This record gives sequence, C-alpha cells and structure tokens, in this order.
Amino acid sequence: MAAAAGFLFLLITWQVVAHGPLARVDKRIGGAAVRPDRVSGLLADLGNIAVAVPVLAVVLGYAALRARRAGTHRWWLPAVAAAGLMAVLPALIVPLKEAIARPGPPVMGSATGFYPSGHTATAALAYGAAALVLRPWLTTAYARRGLLAVCAVLQLGVAYGLVRHGYHWPLDVVGSWCLCAVPLCALRLLLGLLPGARR
Repeated sequence: MAAAAGFLFLLITWQVVAHGPLARVDKRIGGAAVRPDRVSGLLADLGNIAVAVPVLAVVLGYAALRARRAGTHRWWLPAVAAAGLMAVLPALIVPLKEAIARPGPPVMGSATGFYPSGHTATAALAYGAAALVLRPWLTTAYARRGLLAVCAVLQLGVAYGLVRHGYHWPLDVVGSWCLCAVPLCALRLLLGLLPGARR
C-alpha cells in the first residue's frame, strides 16, 4: 500500500509540476466545485494544527496511560512514534510546497504553495495516527470499525471543506493523502511489530 501511495504521489506531483492533463482537469473540477459557505469553512478547519494536534495528543496520552497500566513493554513507544511523525510533517510538506509553488484557486488570489495541502496532511496524519494507536485498545470489532469510519469521515470532511471553500484544488488534497499514507503504513507496521502488540 505504501509503495502504491508513493507512486501515485509521484504521478500526481509530476502532473502538477508539468501542468499535465490531470492538472488541467483538476482545475476545471476544482473551479466548478467552489461555493464557499460556513459549513465548508468549519470542515476545512478540522485540518488546522490547532484542532487536529490536540486531538492526537489526547488520544496518545490515553493510549500511553492504558498501556502503562497494563504493564505493556515499551508502553511509551506508540505515542512517541506517532508524535514524532506529526512533528516532522512540516519539514516534509513546507519544502515541497515552496519547491512546487502551485498557485491556489482563484479565491486565494495570487498566492502560491498549495501543493501538497498542509491542512489535509495535518488531518491525515493526526487522525490516522490517533486511530492506529487507539485501535488496539478497543475490545470489539464493531468499535474498531467505528473508529476507522470516524477517521475516514473526518478525512473526507476536511477534503470537502478545503475544495468547496476554495482553499485547495482536489489534487492538492489527493496528493497529501498519498504522501501521508507512507508514514502511516510505517507506523502501522511498527505498532504490529511491538512485543505483545494487541491485534
């Protein structure tokens, strides 16, 4: 999955940089979708650092406390790994945004640096890592599926809000999803390799 996501990210990035056919279709679809309203603005805000990172911090604290009380070996490692991924995200996203310098939708004026979407990446990594760390502590398959469904709804809500409000083109969002799938797959693999990991 990580390899497929990485390949898609490279393909989308190439199309954005080269102003290829996919990027042209993206601009037509994105331009037609823009209808700023209060709901789309609120959904887009779910990708803000001020919203997503505190959610992740609460989940990591809860999971670490549960693991410590259960006597789990290296109880702190999942929280540290997830927090570390979140901390290095800007070092990955910001240089890409500056190097590619993609102009935003017309409502954003003449600003550049919209690909990949930082709000989408923040939401994908924060909510995705929170779900991965919390998932082993849920006792029923129904609860685990519900958690993943909530995570997916949050991702789609942020994406809809960003595109609908005119903050980003659709490919900005999809590119961020593909990029963030790689560290999330690595985190999932790490959590599965931990001694005594609950599956």
